[in-house]
Amino acid sequence: LATVCKSCIVKYLQTSKYCPMCNTKIHETQPLLNLKLDRVMQDIVYKLVPGLQESEEKRIREFYQSRGLDRVTQPSSEDTVGGDPMGLPYSTFDHSRAHYFRYDEHVSLCLEKQSSSKDKSKAVLQQKYVRCSVRAQIRHLRRVLCHRLGLPLQHVQILFNNEALPDHMTMKQLWLSRWFGKPAPLLLHYSIKDKRR
Repeated sequence: LATVCKSCIVKYLQTSKYCPMCNTKIHETQPLLNLKLDRVMQDIVYKLVPGLQESEEKRIREFYQSRGLDRVTQPSSEDTVGGDPMGLPYSTFDHSRAHYFRYDEHVSLCLEKQSSSKDKSKAVLQQKYVRCSVRAQIRHLRRVLCHRLGLPLQHVQILFNNEALPDHMTMKQLWLSRWFGKPAPLLLHYSIKDKRR
């Protein structure tokens, strides 16, 4: 574990997937996933630099006010004695509890039914274009597809070039491994298995 400036490590990880200290691979597709705030170091810095905590609080307040956003805060110490259930004090904004997929990078997809000469009557999507987070997995896409088509999950399969894609694959992995350098949207096919099988 290494302690580094948050903005510096985020900028660094935009171009590299390796730790700047030990050169260990962090994560292929989601390097920011394992970043954690170092509360002890933050407290030490706040104590060493007079006025820094107040200055940061002011900048955070101004940031939220300028965008018309509600500031996410944790319950007051009267509501929970000593902070969270583990006994750790809350900071004014706990980043580990406030990640939203809506801030993620997005990928555009086109879902086409795999053409089959034996059955033309099976369900076809009315809206075949989808925009989702790069962290969405094939399993999520299958669930949405099944919901839209009114079919059980086991009857729908997502394909790329006639190859069934694994449920755990993320859209970013798919884009980088099979669609990199091609124009959007990424073209996927779906097949509907016969209910008798």
